[in-house]
Amino acid sequence: MRKWIFLTLISVVAFASVFVPAWLIQPFKPQTSEIVKYAFLLRRWSPEVTLFFSAIAILLLTLMWQRLARWWQKVGATILVIVCLFSAWFARQNHFEWMFRPLPNASYTSATNADFVADSDMVLAVKINGEEVAYPVLFLAYHHLVHDVVGAKPLIATY
Repeated sequence: MRKWIFLTLISVVAFASVFVPAWLIQPFKPQTSEIVKYAFLLRRWSPEVTLFFSAIAILLLTLMWQRLARWWQKVGATILVIVCLFSAWFARQNHFEWMFRPLPNASYTSATNADFVADSDMVLAVKINGEEVAYPVLFLAYHHLVHDVVGAKPLIATY
């Protein structure tokens, strides 16, 4: 019984160490510096934590296997190990990049044709060599960066 509890606990911790940072840092969700600090702390440690817990989970499954009399016990224990292994794989992905991807085919329009931007909307304005552009903060908040050329100078606008 203790092995089941321990296997369940390490599976939950492995899963949480990867998915809590992704849950804390979401587009359009208020974030404090403390939340971001903890999210990146978990993000930094999750590859080692999940790998360690995956090794323990595999060891526990090996030790428990012969004593698991019913098929559903073997399936349940195997699923908990798979949760650890999936968490170990996911911890090595840059899921923040998955959430905040630049627009692949951004299109631009003049200010007079930008009917999707209200007068009260915030914009990030850039003026280079006499050419002026504005990027709506609402769009930058989700995609975080825009590749553009302004005044014959390439730039990356970010927010």
